[in-house]
Amino acid sequence: MKNPKFITTWRDELPGFYSELSPTPLTNARLFWHNEPLAQSLQLPEELFDYQGSAGVWGGEALLPGMSPLAQVYSGHQFGVWAGQLGDGRGILLGEQQLDDGRRYDWHLKGAGLTPYSRMGDGRAVLRSTLRECLASEAMHSLGIPTTRALSIVTSDTPVYRETAERGAMMIRIAESHVRFGHFEHFYYRREPERVQQLAEYVIRHHFPQWVDEADRLALLLEEVIVRTATLIARWQAVGFSHGVMNTDNMSVLGLTMDYGPYGFMDDWQPRFICNHSDYQGRYAFDNQPAVGLWNLQRLAQTFAPFVSAERLNALLDTYQTVLLREYGGLMRAKLGLMTEQQGDNDLLNTLLEQMQREGSDYTRTFRMLSETEQHSAASPLRDEFIDRASFDAWFARYRERLQRETVDDERRQQAMKAVNPAIVLRNYLAQRAIDAAEQGDVSEMQRLHQALREPFADRNDEYSRRPPDWGKRLEVSCSS
Repeated sequence: MKNPKFITTWRDELPGFYSELSPTPLTNARLFWHNEPLAQSLQLPEELFDYQGSAGVWGGEALLPGMSPLAQVYSGHQFGVWAGQLGDGRGILLGEQQLDDGRRYDWHLKGAGLTPYSRMGDGRAVLRSTLRECLASEAMHSLGIPTTRALSIVTSDTPVYRETAERGAMMIRIAESHVRFGHFEHFYYRREPERVQQLAEYVIRHHFPQWVDEADRLALLLEEVIVRTATLIARWQAVGFSHGVMNTDNMSVLGLTMDYGPYGFMDDWQPRFICNHSDYQGRYAFDNQPAVGLWNLQRLAQTFAPFVSAERLNALLDTYQTVLLREYGGLMRAKLGLMTEQQGDNDLLNTLLEQMQREGSDYTRTFRMLSETEQHSAASPLRDEFIDRASFDAWFARYRERLQRETVDDERRQQAMKAVNPAIVLRNYLAQRAIDAAEQGDVSEMQRLHQALREPFADRNDEYSRRPPDWGKRLEVSCSS
């Protein structure tokens, strides 16, 4: 394989949207892990990862030909409050890789040191948070949910202080784009609409070139962002994922899951699940995510007001709920193994979820075990998961009767259900075990977990598919995660 080619469209086409600077290396940095499957898809030669006594490009100690590092500026609403200028406070865009087939990917180094946008931060990341982001983004990718990816992790001897002193680390994050809602907000609130339009034209030119000559291309862009955001959040809800910090500066215009911090994959079914212990008001609780998604889109739509009529903006925003409900309904119907849409399906789902909530049923295990259902058999391994057997039996009889109205045999339906109901998700305690080992210099648990997360829908009966231990449910994560 040849060395990767890098281009600099952000630097060249958007002056005033960034500050040029280089990463600040860590002390005794060394490559801890790299994502071999992702590296292969990016056509990277293996020798790029063969560093002896140096972290090289993975630790900001060197640049590859064509890279031109910079920190992006943006603003945003955080926890519903306008926070003003934010920007890449600890990350640097190293460059944009151009593949032979025309695809382009940002290489973004997290934990790269102080930037003009660090505010009160130290510009660093810790091994704990980089491992959490790496594992989560890889888990989401394998679940089929749009996300940034993790290419590499570097560890070091640099102490970084959070709640306690931790090991400093860096991670290269890969994404089709790092454009956020907050990029548009930054220039809108600075009363520079020409910059908002300049950014919108950039996004269209590089990601939606089919609209370049359309008179209403900015409205088409906003519509696409709305559809992608609604679809993304529907997928989060269906898999039981809570982001934890849905600030507008953490929202991708391409509908990617990004900026993993205090996220959580739900263990027991709790609609009010709050994964971020810093979220005292529960603004970003699991069941609030759809409403917050709309609120964030309203903030983005406001920045398009100079170019799109209020009537058109409101009409576009009105499509959000329609798309979200359609996507979520289809996903949940698939989780139940229902191939057609029939009256009473919503009640069937809601009754199951209500019983799961009463009993603290494990969300992932319940739907995976439901995938074993035989429509003509009243026996189910799921029955033993419920204390109120009478209520479960009543629901299960209704469910089997509903399955019998489909023209699909058990084998085909079970295969379809197992393809959407994962056997494994990234539970917090699994991530914590990998972190504990990594902090002792042992990468094996992370590698083993990463391999398991790459095949979430495969049948398995091991520690990864079991209920979490009690201590695993009590782990707390915050924005420093």
